Amino acid sequence: MNLKKLAAALACCAFLSPALAETVKVEMTVKEVDIAVDNAGNERRMWTYEGTIPGPLVRVTQGDVVEFTLHNHPDNGNSHSMDFHAARVDVLDEFTDVKPGESKSFSFSADYPGVFFYHCGSESMSEHISRGMYGVIIVDPKEGYSDAYPKPDREYVLVQGDLFEAGANAEDITMGNRWEGVLINGKVFHYDPVHDPNASLTLEAKPGERVRLYYVNAMINEAAAMHPIAGIWDRVWDNGNPLNLRHGMQTVEVAPAHGMVMDIIPPAGRATNNAIVDHRMRHALNGGITVLMAHDQADASKGRGEALVLR
Repeated sequence: MNLKKLAAALACCAFLSPALAETVKVEMTVKEVDIAVDNAGNERRMWTYEGTIPGPLVRVTQGDVVEFTLHNHPDNGNSHSMDFHAARVDVLDEFTDVKPGESKSFSFSADYPGVFFYHCGSESMSEHISRGMYGVIIVDPKEGYSDAYPKPDREYVLVQGDLFEAGANAEDITMGNRWEGVLINGKVFHYDPVHDPNASLTLEAKPGERVRLYYVNAMINEAAAMHPIAGIWDRVWDNGNPLNLRHGMQTVEVAPAHGMVMDIIPPAGRATNNAIVDHRMRHALNGGITVLMAHDQADASKGRGEALVLR
């Protein structure tokens, strides 16, 4: 057999073969810090994983084993924990509290593909989540990309959370009292220069590119109605699982603590803009709008590599 043909055949087989499972080590430190919650730099005392909202993005492949360690910084005033929605473990063991100055380790197998919520489960869970203790773990399918789950040109992570007034207590938060607005990746109108002149970031793509959004609803009580104004979701995967495919959706309902993967393809041949909104107007007009700009000069780094969560 021709050596060039043999090499090409082996490369093709390697691409089509399922990914080999790996062990992925993840460590996070809980930090109770003052952090900006809007584009003007106004700060609130928030509880975070690694000092950011959302916490670090975790990305693995289906079948990988995640070895996780949570450190609760000794300067913190509260116990904290970790609840990975991608894990099948024991809520009374792996997900138990970690006191300030202590650490806890556990492992789990990422058995199902999709986009999953992670969050603090300590009492009061409502308060811990709404203060910023959440993030995303993406579990890529072991089969890789396919006709049903095509490779995107760009990928972005959007996490929508609540903002409550300073001083709101755990009962207020649980009951939805003293609610103030929506945080998108930690800030009100984070990527919306239309409604906030202080916004300096937007999502970007080139016309005709397939843009994939990994969306998680971190609001504690309310669902989100995700709609791309001036666009249509080309494909939507409920929970991000390639088996849960829908086509041509205008609005997708995302329950609290749930996730969706949604693709949008801006039309080729012209510059366009989309406003990705939670169509519950109470949410949209209090922070829940993200602008996607499609133009030929789009920043090549955005939506690629480490730039899936724009900060």
